[in-house]
Amino acid sequence: MIRVAAVGDIHMGPESQGTLRPSFETLPECADVLLLAGDLTRHGTPEEAAVVAREIKDLGVPVVAVLGNHDHHDERPEEVSAILRDAGAHVLEGQATVVGADGARIGVAGTKGFGGGFVGRCAGEFGEPLMKEFVRYTRRCADGLHGALKDLEQQDCDVRIALTHFSPVPDTLAGEPLEIYPFLGSYLLAEAIDTGGADLAVHGHAHAGTEHGMTSGGVRVRNVAQPVIGQAFHVYHLPGREP
Repeated sequence: MIRVAAVGDIHMGPESQGTLRPSFETLPECADVLLLAGDLTRHGTPEEAAVVAREIKDLGVPVVAVLGNHDHHDERPEEVSAILRDAGAHVLEGQATVVGADGARIGVAGTKGFGGGFVGRCAGEFGEPLMKEFVRYTRRCADGLHGALKDLEQQDCDVRIALTHFSPVPDTLAGEPLEIYPFLGSYLLAEAIDTGGADLAVHGHAHAGTEHGMTSGGVRVRNVAQPVIGQAFHVYHLPGREP
């Protein structure tokens, strides 16, 4: 059994230094990997990223992360990513990584993702250039996720996980105002997950949402925004391949 710890939307700043570290230090006892589903900082500053880096450094389990919209606010996502990587995290954007745990190979494909809405109530590539670019940006994120999942297909993984910040399904947004669903996720991410192939999809962003959902293709989706799970992380158990 593969144990996947996950949390998003921890929104750390200087005054929150050390608040998650005691819980994170228990991870080797209960999890094989820690997934961070974006919005790790409040405003995306390098100073805030350094706080997160100290929380996750030398935890004893691999750490895989994507950035969220808050992590882009200061317009220095590359610096934020570099600081997290220096602390040992795998920071993904349209990429995949494979981490090992007790002989198992855990594949994670990641993207921040973006908005646009869901089937029947979604934006299209039509009209003003800004509107077209909005949807095209989401499509590029989804295409990157799909490509990363397909890459994992060739790497003999025991499980494949899709890690995003924005939601791929409306199920896990239940509790949020309907009016903001288009800004919380996109069906294009779910299409990428279903066609790319995954055993689990993990996201954050929807603080007032619901933990459990599923893509139309039957992939389990979990909203791990910290206000939703109400703890430092939640652990999901995935069966590995039969020997």
